[in-house]
Amino acid sequence: MTENTMPAAEMSTGANEQELVAYELAYHILPTVAEGEVTAVTEELKALVAKAGGKVTDEEAAERFELAYEIDKYLEGRYRKFTSAYFGWVRFELTPSALTAFTEAVDEHKSLLRFLLVRLTKVEEASPFRFHESLEKTVIRNIDLDEVVVEGEVADVEGLEADAVIAPVEVAPAA
Repeated sequence: MTENTMPAAEMSTGANEQELVAYELAYHILPTVAEGEVTAVTEELKALVAKAGGKVTDEEAAERFELAYEIDKYLEGRYRKFTSAYFGWVRFELTPSALTAFTEAVDEHKSLLRFLLVRLTKVEEASPFRFHESLEKTVIRNIDLDEVVVEGEVADVEGLEADAVIAPVEVAPAA
């Protein structure tokens, strides 16, 4: 290899280290946190962004919901199981050089069940996914019937599970 060429993986990113990069911090707040204090935890996370030299660009406030599966967390000398949490996210811009210190500070936060930090693409930056909004738009009905009537005909529902999503069904006219 010549002195003038260097593999991309080994290149110094000196100029790029000062450029702001878009990130999203998705987080679960412990359900043991009082509902009135959830906003304070979110504000603490945003303060960590500012302390690291970043700028918050968007957020979705944390709201409580049931988790898809049980999560174990080591707290106060023992493992505890959680089936619900407050979920929210914060989008921000930060220099890559400050990311490690920021991640360590978030990892030490006692009110978080878990978190995920991702770097955003330009497309993701332009169109944030609003989790709680999407839950409100989803229609789910609990089915406790042995049969379902569709346009005057009885449909077989054997094997249909409770909490199934009901979609409109088109019935062809009888010939």
